[in-house]
Amino acid sequence: MNICEDIRAYKPYNVQEEKDKQTILAFLERYDDAFLRSNELAHMTASAWVTNKQHDKILMCYHHIYDSWSWLGGHCDGEKDCLKVAIREVEEEAGLKEVIPISKDIFSLEVLSVDSHYKKGNYVPTHLHLNVTYLLQADDSEALSIKEDENSAVSWFGIDEAVMMSSEKWFRDNIYSKLNSKLKEGYYENN
Repeated sequence: MNICEDIRAYKPYNVQEEKDKQTILAFLERYDDAFLRSNELAHMTASAWVTNKQHDKILMCYHHIYDSWSWLGGHCDGEKDCLKVAIREVEEEAGLKEVIPISKDIFSLEVLSVDSHYKKGNYVPTHLHLNVTYLLQADDSEALSIKEDENSAVSWFGIDEAVMMSSEKWFRDNIYSKLNSKLKEGYYENN
């Protein structure tokens, strides 16, 4: 299956995912460069909600641009295997060696606004991240390391504590809380 087929097959968890699914699919159908940052309107990204084997901890990083604890993930940069991107980003941002998908299916969909900012001295205009999230697992005893150009800390938090660590209210209330609810409900097992 390709990512468009995966997104079409995905069963939205709530209204936010239902609306965002429609937006992502419409964008992918319209723009050939949807997987490239050169599309300054919007582009595909992949994120990971990383839990440990017991599902009682979540891995977060302190992200420079957002000045907040957040999930791990990044730009697809031409790669259309979003699961591969999510795993790569976790390995790069946290220094982990073994990251595995709990399921290869999409765990969540989001359209996220990104305010204008500077990255490596270059201006990046306000744009959207068309995001696919996967539920991944890693060993919480494995040594962590930061990716200095993106984050200043990486740490495991209790599942509910992870949500509260974010200073981004929208993410806390609408994204991270949703991801935790889905994890607690075993949503990944049913879809």
